[in-house]
Amino acid sequence: MTSCTEGLNALTSPFPFNPLQSSESEVHFDVEIAIKVLRQAGYHSHAVFLAERHQHHKWYLKIQLEDLKNYQEALRYIGRLPFDQAESNMKRYGKTLMHHVPDGTTLLLKGLCTDYQPSRDAMERESLDRGPAVAKKANSEEFISVFANNPRELRAFLEHMIEVEPFSSQGVYDTLLELRLQDWAHEQDSERKKVLQGAALSLLRSDNTVFDKALVLCQMHNFKEGVLYLYEKGKLYQQIMHYHMQNEEYGKVVEACKRYGDQEVCLWEQALGYFARKEEDCKAYISQVLEHIDQNNLMPPLLVVQTLAHNSTATLSVIKDYLINKLQRESQQIEDDERKIRQYREETAHLRAEIQELRSSAKIFQKTKCSMCNSPLELPSVHFLCSHSFHQHCFESYAESEAECPTCTPENRKVMDMLRAQDQKRDLHDHFTRQLRCSNDGFSVVADYFGRGVFNKLTLVTDPPGSKVGVGSLEADLQRDLLIHTKRNT
Repeated sequence: MTSCTEGLNALTSPFPFNPLQSSESEVHFDVEIAIKVLRQAGYHSHAVFLAERHQHHKWYLKIQLEDLKNYQEALRYIGRLPFDQAESNMKRYGKTLMHHVPDGTTLLLKGLCTDYQPSRDAMERESLDRGPAVAKKANSEEFISVFANNPRELRAFLEHMIEVEPFSSQGVYDTLLELRLQDWAHEQDSERKKVLQGAALSLLRSDNTVFDKALVLCQMHNFKEGVLYLYEKGKLYQQIMHYHMQNEEYGKVVEACKRYGDQEVCLWEQALGYFARKEEDCKAYISQVLEHIDQNNLMPPLLVVQTLAHNSTATLSVIKDYLINKLQRESQQIEDDERKIRQYREETAHLRAEIQELRSSAKIFQKTKCSMCNSPLELPSVHFLCSHSFHQHCFESYAESEAECPTCTPENRKVMDMLRAQDQKRDLHDHFTRQLRCSNDGFSVVADYFGRGVFNKLTLVTDPPGSKVGVGSLEADLQRDLLIHTKRNT
């Protein structure tokens, strides 16, 4: 302290310190104490020179920013520091520098968070004995708070980060999305608003946004296109329809049903219930919904009538066409069923007559050509009661069994498979019912059957393509038995 005081008293000389002294080992006083004394005495330029000369970065920046208010010089100085010191000082003084030198501070932070390279003189001074410097980069999310009062610079910084570093941290994308939504919400010009809307949607379409956070931001800013996009991305089709319902967008409700109704059939039922509760004239929309429900048989007619009964404005004319079409279709179905019954009865009678004839009279084989190769029959030959005849060598080549006709085998096998499947279904239902009634815990029985996949859809060889029937009656019986058993236990 004495030597510092003596140096302070000698400050009237042209230069109190020898500029050739380049390290603290060559001076005869404590440099940090000297810097403090000079600063307290108001000799800021001397204190800054001493701090820079002996690389006391903390004191240099403190004096430049707090005393001299030389923000540009402080920013330049930080840009010359090694990465670790530059990062720590930007975290400490970043807000101050951003307030006074926004463009330069933003530029430095861009470099610090991507591929930081200090200025060349610092490299020469710090790295002569360390070999070539390795580029480092800071975590950009840690510097977002620096831009608290500078949204324009923050937007430029974040857009630079996602362009240079597509896999930036999640906070970068969330903050940029919020900024874009704010710009969109406050924009008055329609053309500019469309551009901002596209920018926000492009960010939502990237794989770097978190669904929950993005949805909250879109809802906060009433960004309809973003909310609907996220609902669709998350396959929340009911939420899409409810969104249109809340905004009373009747046409959009029907459009959502047409677009997503194949994935969730219940959308049509909900749409009918929604229009039924509206006191306004929604006959046109009700007719569209009823037409689709009728075409795809989504609801029983009685439930449709009960649903529309809640609408005081819906008259019989709204549902008249639906009921007429339904009754006509049911009548046509009855006629088709009766025709099939008559056909099956005739076929059954014909088959019984054939069986009786085979049992009571001799069968005359009059085939002259082989049913396999279509060549004239030659002995030895094989004949079946189904009137198919084969060469001996053709039969041995193609037959899977000596007792079955090769031509009739595929069709017979389908019939046998159908009969076996029906027997299995009947046995399964009986066994399930027995277990359910004998068990003290019916739910454990059902859970066991679920685990074995018993309730999964079973496609039979007799089911027509695209048919939705098959084991529906079995599942209904199982559910009924479970319900009865549960009520009995309770």
